[in-house]
Amino acid sequence: MGQAVLKEADAKIVALPAAKAQVVSLPQAAGKPLMARILPWLRPILQNVVPPLITVALILLFWQIAASGPQSSLPPPTKIWDEAKDLITEPFYWAGTQDIGLGWRILVSLQRVAIGFGLAAIAGVLVGALIGQSIWAMRGLDPVFQVLRTVPPLAWLPLSLAAFRDSQPSAIFVIFITAIWPVIINTAVGIRNIPQDYRNVAQVLRLNQVEFFFKIMVPSAAPYIFTGLRIGVGLSWLAIVAAEMLTGGVGIGFFIWDAWNSSRLSDIIVALIYIGVVGFILDRLVAFIGTVVTRGTVVN
Repeated sequence: MGQAVLKEADAKIVALPAAKAQVVSLPQAAGKPLMARILPWLRPILQNVVPPLITVALILLFWQIAASGPQSSLPPPTKIWDEAKDLITEPFYWAGTQDIGLGWRILVSLQRVAIGFGLAAIAGVLVGALIGQSIWAMRGLDPVFQVLRTVPPLAWLPLSLAAFRDSQPSAIFVIFITAIWPVIINTAVGIRNIPQDYRNVAQVLRLNQVEFFFKIMVPSAAPYIFTGLRIGVGLSWLAIVAAEMLTGGVGIGFFIWDAWNSSRLSDIIVALIYIGVVGFILDRLVAFIGTVVTRGTVVN
């Protein structure tokens, strides 16, 4: 045992030469080309933007050719640009009470639409829920509403002027009475189509009428409700333009009527384009809100 310890003590430690560290370069990961990364984002934009642009360009070309003849009563696009360029490039200019840009006139009309359509949306959902939930309310109110909804919007204007004696509330009432019917009808249909299982769950949970309305009825009927709202907002925009032609003011409808009396056809065409674009934006806005609320159930 002692000899083994002595042998271990006499042993020499030999240090091996240190190996030199070498840096090994790994092959670089092949990155996607710039176009390959942009293309997935660019393709939907091109699919949705390019076809309408081509269509508009063809319409303008056909319009330019058809309206360039000496017997044409409508101005071509080039003449419209020359005569109404300031309305297009400066929509928010202000030179007086009546001498304002189309942007300000659109905002005035949108303010009336917001009030009238907002009231119609609230009242329409509540009344539609009542009709859809109660068989007696449906039998009593549905025939009356079916008759009233066929009355043209402008037919209500004389009565509203006689009742309110002011153009502003009269125009708002015309919007309200025009937009409320599709909201009521679609809401009632949505409430009637609520699955019976949902009603059974509400009974098991002992939900009161208010809880049942917000937790069961509205979420289940939301696709129907937003369909009615989209129809209603389109009708509201149509009604306000027609009502402003008769009630006056600074709205877009009165501008069209004033331009007609002054034989400014180019101004009328530009105003019509503004009306169409704003109406499209309103429809897309309500559809987007419906998609968010219903989690994609509402189809755009």
